[in-house]
Amino acid sequence: MPNSVAESESSTVPPSDFSSLGAVAPNEQLIEQQGRYMRLAADFDNFRKRTQREMAKQSAAEKNSFIHDLLPILDNLERALACDDANSSGQLHDGVEMTLRQLSQLLARHGIEAVTDVGQPFDPHRHDAICLQNDLSKPDHSVLDVTQRGYCCGDAVFRPASVIVNDWSHSSG
Repeated sequence: MPNSVAESESSTVPPSDFSSLGAVAPNEQLIEQQGRYMRLAADFDNFRKRTQREMAKQSAAEKNSFIHDLLPILDNLERALACDDANSSGQLHDGVEMTLRQLSQLLARHGIEAVTDVGQPFDPHRHDAICLQNDLSKPDHSVLDVTQRGYCCGDAVFRPASVIVNDWSHSSG
């Protein structure tokens, strides 16, 4: 029995001597956890800042690319306005048509498409009604004319079209 008491006493370690068992005191654990937390918070802050820088860099590159694509169109407009010849009205018209085509292609490359709305049903999400007219030969609440073209980016409306809407209840006279 004395042997078991001795064993019992040797396996019991006073609370003040945690280091002899290789264990970490609760206060040291707290300090270690605080250090981990601080490192994690710093890593996250660095990640957030790096992500913001990369996004800003990508946005600037896309903007520069768009402007680079736009410059030849501006050059063509300047050339069209530089024509002083009295007989150049046909050339001026052709130049403006070509420039408009280039702008449309540029917008299409960037996912922006012009929408054709004449004859379509009026949709308040895609159209701004600026005027009502009465035309019994056309469907009620359909778009009769577009005064400013609308543009979409995929299914999202980039700019709604300004339209004249057919309204059979509207009397024009």
